[in-house]
Amino acid sequence: MKNAIQIIFLFIAFSVSAQKFTKEERKIIESGDKKSMLKVIEITDEKELKILKSVSKDIDTKDDLLPILAERMYLSMRDPANPGIGIAAPQIGINRNIIWVQRFDKEGEPFELYLNPKIIWRSELLRKGKEGCLSIPDITGDVLRNYTIKLAYQDKTGKSFEELIEGFTAVIFQHETDHLNGILFTDRMKEQEKIEVSLINNEVNLYLEKRLKRQ
Repeated sequence: MKNAIQIIFLFIAFSVSAQKFTKEERKIIESGDKKSMLKVIEITDEKELKILKSVSKDIDTKDDLLPILAERMYLSMRDPANPGIGIAAPQIGINRNIIWVQRFDKEGEPFELYLNPKIIWRSELLRKGKEGCLSIPDITGDVLRNYTIKLAYQDKTGKSFEELIEGFTAVIFQHETDHLNGILFTDRMKEQEKIEVSLINNEVNLYLEKRLKRQ
């Protein structure tokens, strides 16, 4: 019953905040060959960095250009010259809450589209792993991520879901939803320089954040 109420609340929230693409966004989506990839923007360009550092808005799942954008985002992500395992709409210049993620936790490891995704719960257990980004060329680094998350999202029909996701796939979701909030993995690396963590044991790369004990 509680989960049903949460999903109803999220559906209402999605409906209220979601908007159709703006004139400028539609111009980007319809530029060039509509069946080709879109340019992946990078931090090396000042104007593009501003887009990457901006917070995105929810999208109306009924917008007529959404299927075209989704397909072009997918092609950008799977560019044979530089293929990725996830992409967020800001990376092609549109600040909307739309992501693609490869589901390594599912049979066949499919790529799936998620609309208006929100992480609504995170485990205290952390996982450390190396990350890179299509929008940050030639840089990789170790990032701490929550081992398990609960994700609320909509599919392309507008139906709302909640799902528990763990492991490496949860890392990808956190990386991509960070993009929607204007946060890059390099920001996380800098932020985590101040965090102390303790390794659970020497056999697994899992951690817990150290917290100061109350006096």
